[in-house]
Amino acid sequence: QVQVVESGGGLVQAGGSLRLSCAASGSFFRANVMGWYRQAPGKQRDLVASVISGGTTNYADSVKGRFTISRDNAKNTVYLQMNSLKPEDTAVYYCDVGFIQLPRTYWGQGTQVTVSS
Repeated sequence: QVQVVESGGGLVQAGGSLRLSCAASGSFFRANVMGWYRQAPGKQRDLVASVISGGTTNYADSVKGRFTISRDNAKNTVYLQMNSLKPEDTAVYYCDVGFIQLPRTYWGQGTQVTVSS
C-alpha cells in the first residue's frame, strides 16, 4: 500500500505566500518523479512543477520565478513554496508521485489554495 498526503493549503491574500507539503508513505523502494498539479473549477488539471530524484526541476511558465519545488528524499516528501500569489493561482493542488519499480503513479487527495484579491 502506498499513500500520498498533501497539506498546507489555505486562504491567503494576493501577494502572500504558502508552502505545500506532500508526504509519501507505505511499501516502496524510492520515489522517482514528484510533481504538483492544480485544477481550478471548470478547468483541466495542469502541471505546476515537478522534480526528479536527481533534483532536476520543471515549472509551468505561469509560476516561474514565483514557485519553488523541492524534495527531501530521506522523508519521501516534496514541497511547493508559493510566493507572490495571484488570484489566478486559486485551485485545488494535487501531488503526484512515481516510484521506482511500481507501475503507476499515486495521487494525493488535493489541498485547496484560495488567493483573494
